[in-house]
Amino acid sequence: MGLFDKLTGTKRPESGVAPRSTDEVRAALLALNGPEVPYGVRNALAAENADLVAECQIVRVGVTLKTRMRLIPEKHEVRFLDERWENRSSDNANAQYGRGHAPAVYRQWEKRQGPDGREHKVEAFRFDTREMTDPLRNAVLGAGWIWRGVLKL
Repeated sequence: MGLFDKLTGTKRPESGVAPRSTDEVRAALLALNGPEVPYGVRNALAAENADLVAECQIVRVGVTLKTRMRLIPEKHEVRFLDERWENRSSDNANAQYGRGHAPAVYRQWEKRQGPDGREHKVEAFRFDTREMTDPLRNAVLGAGWIWRGVLKL
């Protein structure tokens, strides 16, 4: 794996894993949907320039994540583009957009009184973006396909 692969989040399947069909890869990604996961995988809209999209809204910290995926059957690879919208203020003044592979952890802290009577800062909420991207990547790699990060689909 080269430096560019590391920066884009590109991973290759284990040697000896036979590539599955496009329909099987699509089915494996759509099968990740469920009540226990904080995201949803769906077929992409025409304007999204992709085959599948995984989306997650973390209202508590004002973040929306989207991973657009394009299936390339002739190369047995899924090209993906991670996008993030962060809006931490009510007036959209500090809204930020980012794209590309950049795992992040969003946290909220609060003060609580400890057994010693003093206030302590404790983590009240935590969300790691890898909670969404790792299962997507693992489904693709398990199907014998390459998980290739790109900056434009």
